[in-house]
Amino acid sequence: MSTEIHLQKWDTARDGVLSDENMRKKLESMGYRCTKYVFSPGSDFPDHTHSMTKMDAITSGKFLLSLHGKQVIMEPGDIIEVPKNTLHNAHVVGSDNVTFFDSVK
Repeated sequence: MSTEIHLQKWDTARDGVLSDENMRKKLESMGYRCTKYVFSPGSDFPDHTHSMTKMDAITSGKFLLSLHGKQVIMEPGDIIEVPKNTLHNAHVVGSDNVTFFDSVK
């Protein structure tokens, strides 16, 4: 199993203007079903795992994700794969809401 963080950046030339609608279209074109959430500043998600591989994406705010013992700050347009059964945690960074897409196949 890879221990690298696989972060994809939004490509306006390929994907169009970053919006909730375009993010949903991109994730669905990759075969994912999406649920959109809005997390307020201070939202915290302690260590946990999922029984399936997921793609997490954001269209607003900043989200600190810890995965494979590494940390990355997700910014608008970022998409990251969270492998199944992989311990991770996250929290909202700063004073802006995070618009978050939880995506599974």
